Amino acid sequence: MEIDRLQVLRTDASGMPLEWIGYQEAAKLYYLEQVAYACGSRICTLHGGINAKSGVRSLLDINSILATYSHSGGYKVNQDYLPPLSNQALFRRDNHLCLYCGVRFANGELSRDHITPLSQGGEDIWNNVVTACKRCNNHKAGRTPEQAGIQLLAIPFIPTHAEYVYLQGRRILSDQMEFLKAHFPRKSPLHQRIS
Repeated sequence: MEIDRLQVLRTDASGMPLEWIGYQEAAKLYYLEQVAYACGSRICTLHGGINAKSGVRSLLDINSILATYSHSGGYKVNQDYLPPLSNQALFRRDNHLCLYCGVRFANGELSRDHITPLSQGGEDIWNNVVTACKRCNNHKAGRTPEQAGIQLLAIPFIPTHAEYVYLQGRRILSDQMEFLKAHFPRKSPLHQRIS
């Protein structure tokens, strides 16, 4: 696997997932003495310079999960946290399924549908949007599902912070996935989708 494509899951010192960072940012956190502990698998070893006195080359192992002392640069985690809405995260939340016809599509064939259309006072928020194929979205148009005579296959939900971190991940390693899943609510629909 190409090292530039690897992601490190950064958490706070209590283990709460914060964000994805690259190995370079992880090395910087070690240098700044912000790493409380590391867990997960070793994803790479960085080779530094050679000490002139000892002749020993410095090495730094980067693990897949790093707990840090500082929240700087991360997302604010609190009870009122509302993750930003993006099509990438929405499509991943809904498992790339059109929630009207139930067929899985590639990103380019999907669209964001407002259950209660904006023209009828609906909002562009997590619990009013679902993934829809372009055909179903065009058929529904500016109507509610009831007005269009179609049915939603799942109820939309607002992801928690840990769920949102998962939705933002590109190539999630198995140890990172297990760590994240442990932070999902018990009744999270994502448990069934990623098992």
